[in-house]
Amino acid sequence: MTLSVFNTMGSRKEPFVPLVPGKVGMYVCGVTVYDLCHIGHARANVAFDIIVRYLRHTGYDVTYVRNFTDIDDKIIRKANQEGVPFEAVTKKYIGAFYEDFDRLGLLRPDAEPKATGHIPEIVALTERLVRAGKAYPVGGDVYYSVKGFPEYGKLSGKNVEDLLAGARVDVDERKNDPLDFALWKASKPGEPAWESPWGPGRPGWHIECSAMSMKRLGETFDIHGGGKDLVFPHHENEIAQSEAATGKPFARYWLHNGFVNINNEKMSKSLGNFFTLRDVLARVKPEVLRFFLASSHYRSPIDYSDRSLGEAKAGLDRLYRVKEKAESCRAAGATPSSAPEGGEFEPLRGAPARFADAMDDDFNTAAALGRLFDAVRALNRLAPAEPSADRERAGIFLAGYELLDPLFAVLGLLRAGAKEYFKERLDVTHVGGISSGTTISDAVRVEIISRITEDEIERRIEARRAARAAKQYAEADRIRKDLEAAGVLLEDGKTGTTWKYKE
Repeated sequence: MTLSVFNTMGSRKEPFVPLVPGKVGMYVCGVTVYDLCHIGHARANVAFDIIVRYLRHTGYDVTYVRNFTDIDDKIIRKANQEGVPFEAVTKKYIGAFYEDFDRLGLLRPDAEPKATGHIPEIVALTERLVRAGKAYPVGGDVYYSVKGFPEYGKLSGKNVEDLLAGARVDVDERKNDPLDFALWKASKPGEPAWESPWGPGRPGWHIECSAMSMKRLGETFDIHGGGKDLVFPHHENEIAQSEAATGKPFARYWLHNGFVNINNEKMSKSLGNFFTLRDVLARVKPEVLRFFLASSHYRSPIDYSDRSLGEAKAGLDRLYRVKEKAESCRAAGATPSSAPEGGEFEPLRGAPARFADAMDDDFNTAAALGRLFDAVRALNRLAPAEPSADRERAGIFLAGYELLDPLFAVLGLLRAGAKEYFKERLDVTHVGGISSGTTISDAVRVEIISRITEDEIERRIEARRAARAAKQYAEADRIRKDLEAAGVLLEDGKTGTTWKYKE
């Protein structure tokens, strides 16, 4: 299977074919640095971090660019409130960004341009649009003429006439059209300003991303990403101004991540369910949050709650238990050995290919995690009871673990040692400070799941099978009930007993 991606441009899944074979240019819209990042920022950044990791894992040479918007109205307002230069605000929150996202294990992009570091490029691109008759200056401002770009709306699917009908014509009477947007803004007294042909001012929001992405990746590049909230107007406007200036397609594939809901409601300060990333990381391990974010397809909405984070922790614990066994095998002096053909090892051989099939389907991390858990279950059956006493089996187990280790790395998981990871326990009744109806029994169930290993589940199933064979039905029923109390459901079928975690 070859990689296919869902392209917002055209709203369809397409085979991914980069401009230059083997190379990928990718630009992702970053944050405006006037405040701490929130859980929605985490969703976007983790999603595109995994996409970059997977592209590199499959052999692509990726140039990854993510910007910082370090000048705009909100930044100026925050600087005025705090009585400091705007640079002090942006420096503070860029530092906070790195602190938070380093904890989530994000790779640093190849380039992290800032708007204020690209004023000459922004001015040059604006001049190019003015000369082409696609933009016009008015009293020190410069506006882009939306009607001069007939394809406006092709990304979002919005109709210009409908937009005009709903527009407020009194927003700025100097504009030729209410939909026209600012490329350059004349400075007000006391505001930061840079020189331009139209007088002192600063960039508009949209033009900065066009100028920075084209400088780093060229006038046409492979992937442009961001949150779904950026489709309109930000990305629509980027396309209009970039393609009007160059006459070329801007980005070939547009990827957008879905929203984060809080207990099935949209996150909003007015609803009192707004959480900064720092708030969340004060109460939940960063890797648990990362696992939670990876457990849904990047385009789907994801619901943040105590229960979902508790389930994420239980799942991550299961993966770390496997790493714990691998570390025990190494500590016993075992080294990876060649696995015999067929037998118990066979389900592991195809694990990387099955993982790739899931990721090749528009970076489906939810399905990829499912493939990993299938492989982990098979790997657990190879675990030696005592590694030092069974070096051969320990070596085969390590060989299986090393097949899976690069796949964990694609998702940015299992970065810590198992001993370090299990030092701390998560109090699931207070994750993120959310009241989501999680009861004490829910919390106990998640904690039990995090302690019970797949080996233990399989052992109990085998004990139950033996009890039933011996007609000790009360004992068999007790084992079933104990597992159910631990959040594990058994299903008896013609081919034997299978199990799954409670929903």
